[in-house]
Amino acid sequence: MPPKKKPYNQLSESAKFFRNNPKARKRKNAISKKVNARPEQRKKRVELQAKRRASKKRGVDTSKSDYDHSVGRRVSIKKNRGRRGEGGRKKRKRK
Repeated sequence: MPPKKKPYNQLSESAKFFRNNPKARKRKNAISKKVNARPEQRKKRVELQAKRRASKKRGVDTSKSDYDHSVGRRVSIKKNRGRRGEGGRKKRKRK
């Protein structure tokens, strides 16, 4: 049974967009499916799962940190996911 949907007012801007635009959501899911099937992405996912399991075995609270590939250790989620646009998708310059 899938988890219950969050109320609309608790959603992020992108979640609101995709909830209101099913065509866009379908397109995004198709793109994500292709990206996640790439061999390098699968390898990365396997590596992250192994690191997460090892951390849990050592008793580390994994809910407050991410494994950072660039420094090779666990760092705060805020620091790992907010590097001024570095990593992930690049920001497109608006005209």
